[in-house]
Amino acid sequence: MFSLLVLILLLAVAAANGANDVSKGVATLAGSGVTRYRTAILWGALTTLAGGLLSGLFAERMLKLFTQGIFSGPPTREFTLAVLCGTFGWVTLATVKKLPVSTTHAIIGSFIGAGASYAPASVAWSGIIPKLALPLLLSIALSYAISATLNRFFAVRSASASECFCVGVEMLETGVVQLPPLNALSASTSECSKAEGYLRASPEGLHWLSSGAVGFARGLNDAPKLAALGVGLLGARLGLLPLLMLVALAMCAGSFYAGRRVAHVLAEKVVRMNHKEGLLANLATAILVGIGANLGLPMSTTHVSTAAIAGIAGASPERLNRHTVLELVKAWTITPLAAGSIAAASYQIGSRLFS
Repeated sequence: MFSLLVLILLLAVAAANGANDVSKGVATLAGSGVTRYRTAILWGALTTLAGGLLSGLFAERMLKLFTQGIFSGPPTREFTLAVLCGTFGWVTLATVKKLPVSTTHAIIGSFIGAGASYAPASVAWSGIIPKLALPLLLSIALSYAISATLNRFFAVRSASASECFCVGVEMLETGVVQLPPLNALSASTSECSKAEGYLRASPEGLHWLSSGAVGFARGLNDAPKLAALGVGLLGARLGLLPLLMLVALAMCAGSFYAGRRVAHVLAEKVVRMNHKEGLLANLATAILVGIGANLGLPMSTTHVSTAAIAGIAGASPERLNRHTVLELVKAWTITPLAAGSIAAASYQIGSRLFS
């Protein structure tokens, strides 16, 4: 019965993660006017589900982190429930308040809050900053820099606005042998239509692909993180791969149900963007989150994607909505403390109930 309760709470955490995080890849689609919020969220949910179902390759790395990297003590019933309640409570509250927050930070804060109440000596205090805090903070700076650089580079390259991007193979005569080099060109729609044998893609089409790449990368990063959390708390009662599938499905369901609340903030209240800027922000997010998943780093999709969207402004910070940015920074700062406080209170309540 207790294991079933833990599983239900874990899936509730996954659903809350889906509701809060699905917007991280698709907000640019709605914010730049490419499509409606409902369609964008559907696309984000499905691509996240695909990434989550294929993320078993990286789950073992996350499992080591969440079973040894934060708290090394044996999880009791009180501790297990406290960690899940702390994470679920804060992520759900943030979603209701329309604040994009980091589930990773909430998990870390919950482990620390519950661990400090249960067995302070078992909390890996010395490893929290180099193993967890620094990768999360550095990802913000890297994401902003990559997005700003991409937008600056392509703004210069597209001084004469291009409407179509074509990729194809043209045979090159060398006098001895024919070589098939890959050729790419960016031109108007009418010019691209004359390029026979080329694969054509409009900026809007590429934007959809980049958004899907973010959703897929998020599934790769977040699903094994939550599944590893479940294995760390449940032990060997349920295998990692079955748990991974359940988590991915719960993330998808949460995305459908409440994904729009946070999407509106990232789509319209950080910076106004066109579809090309949104495409490049998504590209920066997908690159970093995908690398983080491959290396087993607990990277926050929230921080990466929000920083990439803010990076659209680049060297023109006046484009940013400073009030919104300040509110987001406040929410990110208090996330570990808030989740940890809920977890600590939950541990005290659980101790009385189970004593």
